[in-house]
Amino acid sequence: MKKVLFVVTSCDEKGETKLPTGFNLAEVTHPLEVLENDGIHVDIASIKGGAAPLDGLEDFNDPVIAKYWADTNFRNKIENTLKLEGVNVKQYDAIFFAGGHGTMWDFPDTPAVINAIREIYEDGKIVSAVCHGPAALVNATLSDGSYLIGGKKVAAFTNDEEEEVQSTHVVPFLLADALKINGAFHQPAPNWSDNTIVDGRLITGQNPQSAASVGKALSKLLLNK
Repeated sequence: MKKVLFVVTSCDEKGETKLPTGFNLAEVTHPLEVLENDGIHVDIASIKGGAAPLDGLEDFNDPVIAKYWADTNFRNKIENTLKLEGVNVKQYDAIFFAGGHGTMWDFPDTPAVINAIREIYEDGKIVSAVCHGPAALVNATLSDGSYLIGGKKVAAFTNDEEEEVQSTHVVPFLLADALKINGAFHQPAPNWSDNTIVDGRLITGQNPQSAASVGKALSKLLLNK
């Protein structure tokens, strides 16, 4: 059985604003449904482990969210996430970083994130992320010191989308700009488009609307290997 490690943020506040945040539930449940339907096992980790904070943007009328929210096993997983630092990533075939604004504060500079990405990628496995999840990729370097995203096409939450949700001056940096600075070829689509980019073993999606598509691309790559 193929195994994927999902990683979510542990950050529950938007920096100095103290506004509540966390991980985006749709960006976990939508790819999770795709993978589980294809017989792929998923574990969920976070930066600090334990209960992971929600970003407060949950749409419980969304049938996929509603299904998982009523699932005792899933609720247990997000209330008792693994601590990323203690996870043996060698047992996974891919890693996936879900979004939510909280990722902007704890994904980029956490050594466990950078180490997990390097280990997975250099083992010939898959790295994936959606929306603000690619914040994990900003500072991810390989053993030779080069940025993993250098010269690669990526999708991520765009500057225009950040502006539309009135967070341009809230986030510590603009994600699309940071990815480009470290060598990525950012591939934006119109706001809230389903936009997923596959560049070899790197899969990225632009926003919550892209979450299921990232899951499909991930499953396809895993099952075709």
